[in-house]
Amino acid sequence: MSFVPTVAAMTEMFSRAAAPAFFLGAVAAFISLLTARMSTVVARARLLNAIPQDSDKAHMRDDIPRLKTRARLLKSGILLSLGSGLCAGLLLGTVFVTGFFALQYSYGAGILFITATMLLCGAMIRFAQDVIMDLHEFDYFE
Repeated sequence: MSFVPTVAAMTEMFSRAAAPAFFLGAVAAFISLLTARMSTVVARARLLNAIPQDSDKAHMRDDIPRLKTRARLLKSGILLSLGSGLCAGLLLGTVFVTGFFALQYSYGAGILFITATMLLCGAMIRFAQDVIMDLHEFDYFE
């Protein structure tokens, strides 16, 4: 068994790694989107928490529970996306490790890819739930 793969084997490994690498890039972009939304929700919650109870805008504080729910949904989506990215990263590593040792990885790679895809789908469901909750009557008050 040779630990130095041929040029043809390296080319094959890189072509197999393209899909997981693009998937990992998409997951990273999705995590960036979720964290940006999370920061907007947190900033809005901080703004509403700063309104004094005896102010004429105190009724706007009623929106805080909705913002907490949105933050929980986004946190869950971020964690699911991170799990998906971890699976994609493991898949990428598996492609190269098995290429160096000339091992078969079909079943393991399939399971990792299915897991990564399902986790990303779960994150997208959480994102959709957040989008549904996004606009609310309180958002129009200033």
